[in-house]
Amino acid sequence: MRRWPLLLAALIGTLAGVGIFTFDYGEGLSYFSPDPRACKNCHVMNDEYASWTHGPHHATARCIDCHLPHALVPKYIAKADNGYRHSKGFTFMDFHDPIMIKPRNAETLQENCLRCHGDFVQAVHTSPG
Repeated sequence: MRRWPLLLAALIGTLAGVGIFTFDYGEGLSYFSPDPRACKNCHVMNDEYASWTHGPHHATARCIDCHLPHALVPKYIAKADNGYRHSKGFTFMDFHDPIMIKPRNAETLQENCLRCHGDFVQAVHTSPG
């Protein structure tokens, strides 16, 4: 009867240890940061990160400015959803390479493009052609 608490403690300790190791190995804390270098923690994002560093948005926008909602609650819901899918994909190696944007994330990206570039898009869309 005394073995059950010990076995349960060992199981919980093992799971916690594996979880902490995995979180640390995957640089989990970096994903709470707005630093774009966190986005290239996984190798499939290296080309996108390199493109951003040499592109015009480098001086004015970070990855999260375009790829996440700006309202607090939707932003963290999107981060949790993306984090779950990314960690699952890289744990089980079932991600698409090259990386492809999901429809929900494409909508967010489009909304953020229009938020910053709406006047330009409107001018192009209404110009005589």
